[in-house]
Amino acid sequence: MEPRDDLDLAVDEVRDFNRMYTRLIGVLDYPGQLNTPYTLSEARILYELARRERTHVSALREHLGVTAAHLSRTLSRFEERGLVARERHQRDARFQEVLLTAEGRAAAEDLDRRSREAVTGLLAKVPRNELGRLREALATARHALTGPAEPEVRLRGLEPGDLGWIVQRHGAVYAREFGWNAEFEALVARIVGEFGAGHDPARERAWIAELDGRPVGSVMCVRDERPDTARLRLLLVEPEARGRRLGERLVATCVDFAREAGYRDLVLWTNDVLTSARRIYERAGFELIAEKRHEGYGSPLVGQDWRLALRDAAASG
Repeated sequence: MEPRDDLDLAVDEVRDFNRMYTRLIGVLDYPGQLNTPYTLSEARILYELARRERTHVSALREHLGVTAAHLSRTLSRFEERGLVARERHQRDARFQEVLLTAEGRAAAEDLDRRSREAVTGLLAKVPRNELGRLREALATARHALTGPAEPEVRLRGLEPGDLGWIVQRHGAVYAREFGWNAEFEALVARIVGEFGAGHDPARERAWIAELDGRPVGSVMCVRDERPDTARLRLLLVEPEARGRRLGERLVATCVDFAREAGYRDLVLWTNDVLTSARRIYERAGFELIAEKRHEGYGSPLVGQDWRLALRDAAASG
């Protein structure tokens, strides 16, 4: 009998591991194992949708590696159950977007909870001193099969502690990069305090950008004093998270929300020294409408007002 090479042995080991693991987690009995009405494929699609505010159907299909027909059938079933909504992209009708409804998000959260409970029960049988070795082994297997893991990036709504994080990080980042004093942090604290004390979720919203589960960015959309006008506020991306187009994603999310909420205009105020942010605003379609010199935060600055028309006056009237 000829000796077997490493590839042949690895094939058998992976197949054996797959059989063992699927038996342990009950995949073959899915969905009954989690007492849900969803198939394994449906659960995966719900999970991916829950990680996004909204997404292109084509991007979702590519990420999941499923056929267009399979994804379309699944989304149609979800629509019938009231779990998702599909609509044409606001700026490019060639693309279709999909987003979870309130019912869909609740279903995804329930499914995620049940899945976590099932895996927690599985890992409860593993001695505590073995969990570290297990995680290292999983990381090794992932790296060998797919290469170094890309950091996970996602946008989400506010969670407890986020408002304090927004204030603290604005104060620290702007002090380090521009030398701004506590005046600026106090301004951010007032803005955040007003939002936290009471806002209309249908017309005002805030988002946090995460990188591998850590908050690294923020933006807010709030009602302006002028009628039919929203204001973009507190855009921030941590230095170590830059270069991943997080600023563009945060601004685009704010713009989409303002448009869907029925605002006619989206405005913002910034300072000319924030060149990276200004480039993001320009690419998003904002136009500079006014400038004024001022002494703020311990530095001479030029404040700027920017405006993005979400719909023209004729359409609004």
